[in-house]
Amino acid sequence: MSKKKLPLIKTKKNLFRILFLVLFSLLLFLFPSPNIYFKTAQKTGGLSIPQKVDLPPPPLIPRNITNTSPPELSAEGIYIIDLPSNVVLYKKNEDRRFLPASTTKIATALVALDYYKLDDVLKVKTVVNDGRKMGLIAGEEITLESLLYGTLIHSANDAAYTIAENYPGGVEGFVDLMNKKASDLYLSDTHFTNPVGFDDEKNYTTPSDLARLAKAALDNKTIAKITSIKSITVSDANFTYFHPLNNVNELLGKIKGVAGVKTGFTDNAGEILVTEVKRNKRSILLVVLKSKDRFGETEKLINWIFGNFEWKDLKVVISNN
Repeated sequence: MSKKKLPLIKTKKNLFRILFLVLFSLLLFLFPSPNIYFKTAQKTGGLSIPQKVDLPPPPLIPRNITNTSPPELSAEGIYIIDLPSNVVLYKKNEDRRFLPASTTKIATALVALDYYKLDDVLKVKTVVNDGRKMGLIAGEEITLESLLYGTLIHSANDAAYTIAENYPGGVEGFVDLMNKKASDLYLSDTHFTNPVGFDDEKNYTTPSDLARLAKAALDNKTIAKITSIKSITVSDANFTYFHPLNNVNELLGKIKGVAGVKTGFTDNAGEILVTEVKRNKRSILLVVLKSKDRFGETEKLINWIFGNFEWKDLKVVISNN
């Protein structure tokens, strides 16, 4: 190749480079973002997973550290559960069917609150005079809230019946709702035939079922509040009739931490007591069925629990076993 041609070749190469740079600059000007061709995926509208989840600590687990057996009792059915952990502390004939007596009214109250509002005014149609009553008058108009006080505090049969009778389907329709509530709560050995707790072979429950029913009731703040009241006076909607109500549960105000829940008694059912105890940041539910001394025996069980059990972290319990 001659020396004269070399500058020409270099000149062509330089022109080509210049032309390439011009074209490349033009492309950048026309298409400033390469992301036009390489777009990042847009964020979906789904739930994002937080980097840190603050979960509540697991409940402490109760243990009988003394291995002391529960006291000898006349009660034929017993079920005791630690509410936060759902650990059963003691059970006796837990799946045997018993007459529930007035503990039936726990279901009555739950169903009433599903359908009515507290300030709904109900009319007394049929006055029930059997057993305990708050003294309702035929034709009296009274709020559901006042009737619930009568039903749960005074265990008044006339109050429970009035609640059921005002349901559009009548007492029979209301009892159907009570049985549906039992089914919804998986109370497989519970059935109701009336909203009061009158003895009937088809009106039955078990200690374990009654504990589940009471636990569901305590989750309702209205029921939990009412069952913890020792006494109150309520009136009809027009402040014409006044009804003093006293809680049947003798342990309220007597035993530290007792906060409800419901009593029951008939000659056939025997003495029944469902009790919640809140003490030392613990919450215990006790069910005693067909007892000859429901209050005394429940007190003994409470003393046994808090005198022999301690609550430990689950990791500690596992490591010690």
